Amino acid sequence: MDMTVIHRRIESDIERRILSGEWRPGHRLPTESELMAEYGCARMTASKAMSGLAARGLVTRRRRAGTIVAHPPLHSAALVAIPDIQVEVEGRGLAWSHRLLARRVRAAGEAEAWLAEDGRVIELETLHFADGSPFVHERRLISLSGAPEAETADFTEQAAGSWLLAHTPWTEAEHRISAVGATGEVAERLLLPPGAPCLRLERRTWRDGLGVTWAWQTFPGDAYDLVARFQPTKA
Repeated sequence: MDMTVIHRRIESDIERRILSGEWRPGHRLPTESELMAEYGCARMTASKAMSGLAARGLVTRRRRAGTIVAHPPLHSAALVAIPDIQVEVEGRGLAWSHRLLARRVRAAGEAEAWLAEDGRVIELETLHFADGSPFVHERRLISLSGAPEAETADFTEQAAGSWLLAHTPWTEAEHRISAVGATGEVAERLLLPPGAPCLRLERRTWRDGLGVTWAWQTFPGDAYDLVARFQPTKA
């Protein structure tokens, strides 16, 4: 199995345990050697997964003491995870697939100026499936200054969200979660009647202050939930 897929799976599995409350702040995580044995991977793959979790503030790595679940800051909503849709679907024991519906490079609009220092973005429309049924509709903008390699990436092979997690790890993220009714083309893509309840996740990410992506993901109301668990920091 591709090592990139394995390191994303390790991250996703640990992240799910943290956000569900199974592993609480201060819980000691498996060592890299234990992860190697569990996932059949190289030490570099296990280390990369741990580094990714640490960069997102989910865990704290301490020399000799090992890796523990971090104590998030007060009112931190940033612990709402950035899901890898493929890993999420396959984690449910379902077959994931996706269809790239549209792709174009265009000039950034006024509201998108924060995203594109060079003035250009890639606009994508993608539909993700679970066992052949629509799972999430995604519209996404990618900055060609924040992720220049995206211009030549083949998003028919790898979905843009998975590609970004592997190639352009984020350092800052903003989420907006809304309950919406399915409308227009999105309702048609998801095979839903107009007005059917959906969850919409709007996400913006940055890397070292530079905008990377702006995405809108619309899930049928019964297909997805988001869990964040956090505690006040101790004085």
